[in-house]
Amino acid sequence: MTKRKIELTEGEWSIMKAVWDLEPCAAPTVQEALQPIRNWSYSTVRTMMDRMVTKGLLKAEKIRNLTMYRAAVTAEQAQRGEALYALKNAFNGALTPMIQCLLGNNPIDPAELDKLERLIREKRKEPKS
Repeated sequence: MTKRKIELTEGEWSIMKAVWDLEPCAAPTVQEALQPIRNWSYSTVRTMMDRMVTKGLLKAEKIRNLTMYRAAVTAEQAQRGEALYALKNAFNGALTPMIQCLLGNNPIDPAELDKLERLIREKRKEPKS
């Protein structure tokens, strides 16, 4: 699978989270799930979801007169795209200042730090490309 750039708007994130939780799902189901946090009409949700199909973020399947949607990208792919976007734009591609920012502004429990240290040790063992 080729790695393509995935960047979601704030609204697309809302819809993707609902679809990941509910799929397969129809636009009215997503609109209802988002109602407590977004006061979007059905037509707004449907329009956004159809545009997300065009962008390759969602897949749509017509079943009689109902369109069912599924995610075309995983949460991990979307998270990777978001992190790489921040790395490129907010930190000019420099990983160390980004990690310093994240570590300095968020409480981290010892188990999380252990996981991070393990990831760094594993990365050191990888062959250099």
